[in-house]
Amino acid sequence: MNTLKFNTKQDYQESVLALCEPLKKYFFQGKAGLKIGVTEAHYDQRTIALETFSRPLWGLVPFFAGGGKSDFDAFYQEGLKNGPNEVHKEYWGKGSTCHQSFVEMAAIGLGLLLAPEKFWTPLKAEEQKNLNIWLLQINEHVIPSNNWLFFRVFVNIGLRSVGAEYSEEAINESLETVEKFYLGEGWYSDGKSSQRDYYVAFAMHFYSLVYAKKMKDIDPARCETYKERAKLFAQDFIYWFVEGGESLPYGRSLTYRFAQCAFWSALAFADVEVFSWGVMKGIVNRHFRSWFSRPILDAEGKLTIGYGYPNIQMTEGYNSSGSPYWSFKSFLVLALDDHHPFWLAEEEPLPTLDEIRVQKHAMLMIQRISPNHAVALASGQYAGWEPLHTAEKYSKFAYSTYFGFNVPRSYYSLSQAAPDNMLTFMHNHMCFVRRKCEVVVIGEKSIYSKWSPLEGIVVETVLEPCGKGHIRKHTIHSEIECEAFEAGFAIPVLGTSPMTRTCEGASVRLEHGEAYTSITLRKGEGVAESMQCETSCNIIHPKVSLPFIKLTIPKGITEIECYVEGDRI
Repeated sequence: MNTLKFNTKQDYQESVLALCEPLKKYFFQGKAGLKIGVTEAHYDQRTIALETFSRPLWGLVPFFAGGGKSDFDAFYQEGLKNGPNEVHKEYWGKGSTCHQSFVEMAAIGLGLLLAPEKFWTPLKAEEQKNLNIWLLQINEHVIPSNNWLFFRVFVNIGLRSVGAEYSEEAINESLETVEKFYLGEGWYSDGKSSQRDYYVAFAMHFYSLVYAKKMKDIDPARCETYKERAKLFAQDFIYWFVEGGESLPYGRSLTYRFAQCAFWSALAFADVEVFSWGVMKGIVNRHFRSWFSRPILDAEGKLTIGYGYPNIQMTEGYNSSGSPYWSFKSFLVLALDDHHPFWLAEEEPLPTLDEIRVQKHAMLMIQRISPNHAVALASGQYAGWEPLHTAEKYSKFAYSTYFGFNVPRSYYSLSQAAPDNMLTFMHNHMCFVRRKCEVVVIGEKSIYSKWSPLEGIVVETVLEPCGKGHIRKHTIHSEIECEAFEAGFAIPVLGTSPMTRTCEGASVRLEHGEAYTSITLRKGEGVAESMQCETSCNIIHPKVSLPFIKLTIPKGITEIECYVEGDRI
């Protein structure tokens, strides 16, 4: 895969087929499911098999819609005959409240919408009826009031497009509810939640842009609104990407990897030229190249669970072996005509961007440290339903496109907790960090937050961008005595480049031939140290070292100020 250039439409066609080819031998006899691994999710094995069947369609449907040719159409035609058939041994089953199968229906709905000649018309009348009945279950049960509402929309507009039974009421009610999640300036929340992560891009906007393209003659006003909102969002979202193609690791569902650029593919699909076609093409091309320079495939060429490398440690309970194929959403550009301006454009670099971009809806302040490195200062987001590693995915002080972030192996020791970009309190041999902020104020030059890591301690934190780094000011109100540790960016330990460590008083710097990271105590009393973290804590780099300041926290009020910096060399 790393030999592909990711430039022409043919490059993308070859890549999606190369990624799908290893799946062929895992299809069940009736082709209605696959089992490609032994990992479990919170849903049952039958649904995992359906998920692994469905998710490659996010790439294969655009492939076929754009004129691609492959024998995969026969695989999916057979599966679509048998999966919805109640008497077949590979029947996908009946849905229930918030059932995972409703998620997987959306890709099938996309198939009906974009490539019915491959996913509908080859089926016999009885087989079409079975598929129609099975898909309509999504209208009969309660689903989460968030991005899942678009799954219901996709199913129904897909059925509508092929002349099957569908519900206009389900479409309208779903879209009216989604409207309540719009925050302004192009931003959505994923339901009534404080989360502002990639679900805004690869869910809310992705689905609405597909809708805008395919429903423009039926629902023109809404479609135009979706396009205008996407243009606004793009002005902020471009700051999540750097020149080398990497994007900001932040939030949940990061095992979906290159779905991070699905928004840009959807803009192209909907013919929305928010930046020049060359800029948009460059974002998508370089993003794909950056991912396939990393070890994200197994020995057979299948996508693995993880982020920068195979790593179940950092994922969520809804991630099975087939889940990473959600990343195929970014292949939506394959549906574009060969002569679309996206394909004809010459790749261009990112436009000139501000050094600092305040994104109040996301509660982030993004720094352009260098063309190939961006850092987001963060406060305020909290996923109330507590997905795995909520604190690490939303509540660190800083997130980096190069350094990534750590998730703990345990909270029992500092090396196992590996708390990069956190102020960690050690009490009764356990590590406590910021999880939820009680107060957040985002200004143009700083972010203030008030939070409590454990009973008896309240912290007021101010984050300020400063040059190539940032300042952290903490006022700690403590009713107990304990140790605390203020840590910077975790730097990869590379076998090809030795690490140098410079430690002077309350300042420590780690450096190798690719990058450096440092932290300096400016106010307060502490000792600078560093450690190698437990392996597989970092989501990008399998082995990292962490610089930190060790502090003693007495009862009363303690004021701490640190300067933190890290960059690629």
